[in-house]
This record gives sequence, C-alpha cells and structure tokens, in this order.
Amino acid sequence: MVKIGKSEVSTTSLGLGTNAVGGYNLFAGLNDEDGIKIVKQALDSGITMLDTAFAYGMGHSEELIGQAIQGYDRSKFVIATKAAQDVKNGEVTINNSPEFLKQSVDEALERLQTDYIDIFYIHFPDDNTPKDEAVAALNEMKQVGKIKAIGVSNFSLDQIKEANKDGLVDVVEDQYSLIHREAEQELFPYLRENNISFVPFFPLASGLLTGKYSKEVSFPANDMRNENPDFKGQRFESIINKVSQISKIAEKHEVSTAQLVLAWYMKNPDITVVIPGAKKAEQVASNAKAMNVSLDNDEYKTIDEIFK
Repeated sequence: MVKIGKSEVSTTSLGLGTNAVGGYNLFAGLNDEDGIKIVKQALDSGITMLDTAFAYGMGHSEELIGQAIQGYDRSKFVIATKAAQDVKNGEVTINNSPEFLKQSVDEALERLQTDYIDIFYIHFPDDNTPKDEAVAALNEMKQVGKIKAIGVSNFSLDQIKEANKDGLVDVVEDQYSLIHREAEQELFPYLRENNISFVPFFPLASGLLTGKYSKEVSFPANDMRNENPDFKGQRFESIINKVSQISKIAEKHEVSTAQLVLAWYMKNPDITVVIPGAKKAEQVASNAKAMNVSLDNDEYKTIDEIFK
C-alpha cells in the first residue's frame, strides 16, 4: 500500500482510470452495464483506487461508480474525483472559485452515493482564481470530513507551487509515461521535496505501450489517433521498436507487455499510483495481474534506458 502525500489516505499502487465508465462524451458505444462491471472487477481484483471526474460523462461516471460500489466495504477502497467544468446553459467554462469547488464536492458526494471522497482534484486551472485560494476552499471541505486529500491536475509547475503555498496539496495528476517523460526534469524533484504524490494519466499512451500495434497500423479517418504525433512517421516506428525490445522481458516473466509496463511504473519511486483505464472487465482483471510482477533492479534500469 502507498500513502497519498501528507494525508491519511492509502491505496494499492495500481488503480483504475474510469473515463470509459460512463464517459459517453469521450468514447462512442459505451454501455452502462459494462461500466459497472469494470468497477466491480477492479474491486474484486484487489485494486483499491477508483479515479473518476465530473468531466467523464458530465457526472455520469460518478453516478455509475456510486451504483457499482453498493455492497462493498467503503473503508476498503479509495475514490478520487475531479471538478473544474462549470456548465451553464449548455456552455462549459473552467472554474476554480472557492464557491464552485465546494458546491462541486457536495454534488459529487451525491452522485457517488458516499459520505466522503478520498481525493478531490481541481481538474484544470482557470485563468482567474489564485490557486492557493482554490486549495484553501478544498481544505475547508477536508476539515469537515467531506474529502480526505487535496489534488490538482493539468497544472503547470508554477501553478502547482502557487496551489501549494500553504503546503496543502497532497497529490498531482498529470501526463507521464515511458514515452512522455518531461515531468522528470522539474516536476518530480519539486514533488519529492514537498512530499506530494504523483499519479500519471495516459500511462499506456493510448495503447502504444501495450504491444498491440505493428508498423503497418492505420486508423479510421475520424480516429483521434490520426492527429497524435506519437502515431506518425519515425516517432511511431521508434516507439514500436522500443516496445518490441521490452517484450522479451515480458516473455521472461510470462506476462503481457502492458503488465510489464505497469509493473515498471509501480517500481518507479516518483510514481505513487498508476491508473490505466479499461473498456472491458477482462482488461481490468489482466491489468490487476501487474501487481504480482516483480522486476529486479537491472530489468527496471533496462526498460528505463530503452525509453530514455
């Protein structure tokens, strides 16, 4: 189990990202029953962190999680959610105002059908609110027991420093993977110094790090991967080559490439919890097996060097 920042929250180092649970605005063809099965599979597999957000289905992901967790011991798992999207008359703006964040906590509690939220993140920074004031509002929610830990997501390093002016930030969630390592330069040293946890999103890089792609791959015209530079030209080929190199280590452990990559994150001292998403319960069960993969220091370094 790992501890979240300076809080009392602890969880497994593997969690579940739930943007495909009720995130009908993000993915086509999602099914609510499948979403509920995904959440239950995570809890049944020993995964204890469920990471969601208002933005996943504009509250629908939270509602499905609220349904899925009924009958489970609430003290045995952790819920993280996020807010910043203020919807008025069909228009969405980013809002970090203290009033909005407090209201967002209360509304998320209702959707999740729970008495407390373990981690509450400001999902995106707005342009106007002083970040320490936004965090102070969440600290008020923490003091009355509605949330247990305070997080920020998609913040620049300067914004994180402003948010953490009073030492109240417990966790940061941002993009990081073996192929997107910018956070190592300045962000990780700051987080280490300030006892702030880190949760990477897109850890499997839209499937690129699972080993399922070959150099001959192509996507439908409207697929967002067509616009992603990771899936184009020499960069795409280079990533595929590196993934094929680490597949030999996966074979040695008799695990999938995805399970190996997740095990690498769990061994990484700068990562607290890794939260791969899933569209099917079977994927969750497979990802959970990564918790049983034990990389030695040489294997960890080899993977690290291949992707440096």
